[in-house]
Amino acid sequence: MARKQQFRATDPSDDLAPFRPQSRRARTEVEFDEPTILGALFGQFDANLVVIENRLGVYISARGNRIQIEGSEDSVARAREVLQGMHRRLLAGQDIDAGAVESLIAMSVEPTLEGIISGDQQHPPVMIRTRNKVIVPRSATQIEYMRALVKHDVIFALGPAGTGKTYIAVAQAVAQLINGSVKRLILSRPAVEAGEKLGFLPGDMKDKVDPYLRPLYDALFDCMPPEQVERRLASGEIEVAPIAFMRGRTLADAFVILDEAQNTTAAQMKMFLTRFGMNSRMVVCGDPKQVDLPGGPQMSGLADAVGRLEGLDGIATVRFSSADVVRHPIVGRIVEAYEGRDGD
Repeated sequence: MARKQQFRATDPSDDLAPFRPQSRRARTEVEFDEPTILGALFGQFDANLVVIENRLGVYISARGNRIQIEGSEDSVARAREVLQGMHRRLLAGQDIDAGAVESLIAMSVEPTLEGIISGDQQHPPVMIRTRNKVIVPRSATQIEYMRALVKHDVIFALGPAGTGKTYIAVAQAVAQLINGSVKRLILSRPAVEAGEKLGFLPGDMKDKVDPYLRPLYDALFDCMPPEQVERRLASGEIEVAPIAFMRGRTLADAFVILDEAQNTTAAQMKMFLTRFGMNSRMVVCGDPKQVDLPGGPQMSGLADAVGRLEGLDGIATVRFSSADVVRHPIVGRIVEAYEGRDGD
């Protein structure tokens, strides 16, 4: 039965769209042979198809295992590529949610990106397998980032919130801990309040620092069963601590992640980076535009470290932008609006 619904024929943010020449109209049909996955492909109440319609300005009619797409020539081609990408991911056992659909739409501008993610006979697929899920990149920059996490010893991941910097690093760390390539996972961040004073916090040291480290715990629990996280925390295989606890240590056989690194001083950053030990990997994540230090951005150890170390052998720098935001699409628009105002 065909669906009836409204859709936007153009991007509402594109004010010049009515004055541009319209692409030729086109119609195509896609047929899928595996009826058991059509429910996941379409989404609840065809939600996935609605997202594609609204974002690409096409009309999609689903009848059984056949999907008919109608719209401008370019948009129809992109919608077809998105649907086929969703189908490939479902066949590979991956989940499809609204974020995955949005990422496939974004990458449909460059169809070769989905091929890179899926892999071929010469190249393995770009993905991270954890106990709970398989994480695949949702932007071209995330592809670059995942490859850097495998290849380099120290990786600086720079960019706004919502781009997956910390989440992907934690997923890669969990994968390496599970397969035994590292013995420990160490997660750290500076205990700096984001523009507010929290005052006295009751409890022991763990109780005092946990509020600052909650985003790291969230990523851990998303990648591993809770009982495994708790067991590994108790045994010391996973350690979550503020950066001040790193002084005097040598972190060997470990995957070490520093989150919110823009809130470290130059001295703290130097201390942290020099903890590097044999058979280890360090990932330093931060947004240079969100510095909460009392002295402002000029005091940030992240910018200082990138300026000194970028380009050295074994060190990679990956820069994300608002286009790489993989949360709700409105988050990307919010980031762009703030960056535009800051640049005035």
